Amino acid sequence: MKSFSYFRKRSIVLCGIGLSLSLMLGSCGDPSEISDDLLDGKILVDPALLSPETYLTSLRNPNPTSEEATRPVFILCHGYSATTFEWEEFVDWSDGTQEYYTSRVLLGGHGRSYEDFKSASWQDWQKAIFDEYEALLEAGYTNLHLVGSSTGGALILEAISSGYFKNKITPKSITLVDPIVLPSDKLLPLIGVLGPLVGYTETENTAGESKYWYTYRPQETLQELQELIKKVRLNLQKGITLPSNTFLSVYKSTEDSSADPASAVLISKGISPNNQVKIKMVDSKLHVFTRLEFRADPVTSKDRMNQLETFQEIVARALLK
Repeated sequence: MKSFSYFRKRSIVLCGIGLSLSLMLGSCGDPSEISDDLLDGKILVDPALLSPETYLTSLRNPNPTSEEATRPVFILCHGYSATTFEWEEFVDWSDGTQEYYTSRVLLGGHGRSYEDFKSASWQDWQKAIFDEYEALLEAGYTNLHLVGSSTGGALILEAISSGYFKNKITPKSITLVDPIVLPSDKLLPLIGVLGPLVGYTETENTAGESKYWYTYRPQETLQELQELIKKVRLNLQKGITLPSNTFLSVYKSTEDSSADPASAVLISKGISPNNQVKIKMVDSKLHVFTRLEFRADPVTSKDRMNQLETFQEIVARALLK
């Protein structure tokens, strides 16, 4: 999920979450025209839709040997409005390794047209994660690790709280990067009221980002996001118990225009047992600081160090015997 800014003539600007919701008096509905240069258009699609075997280990290697089946598999889950590109830098960094596999999941409804995005529920987003998890188990893989950024993290937390992993081989580790539990924009909870008036929001993507992130965010999808993170917050208040053999690591930027840093506090207080949870606050102003390509602002040496250290720690935990 990226920061939003939306503007139209005669608009009443409501500032907040990276959503920066704006209303135009007497205006609602969908964008009147969407360029095919954007992911939102009808031409560009996530490459995972064209060659899923390149992205998913369950398709790339459906019949692993007994040794291959015990290697770690990282199931990489992107955020709201993003695509599999969000984890491309981790995959590129891992290129050539024989120690583990990567599976980049495309959330349901994502990576397609604006209309496809608009019509998908958060359960549709999540189902893509479940499909790959179950396909890997069916193929015989036993060393599974979930990695989620932003809304991908919220979807994973919801899966834990709903009991999805009961009676299944559980993930050995779960890593969340800038998970959104509490939005930075305090107007998001009002989307149910404001949404029909807004119609959609628009974000200022860079030229590169516009091919991999939605520029236009239908209010229906924002309502789905709000429903999801509200559910996760309520479950954290009640208490969420990790599977007995699963270790949870949370990496949270100290300044984040989309996911309030307090999200890490809510997770820390709401997840047990404590000895299976590690929270690391990262000195960064980026949302999903592990993705550096196509950023609007220059990438600093500190940004690169944060990314590298996190990649190394994700892998090191999985390779511990």
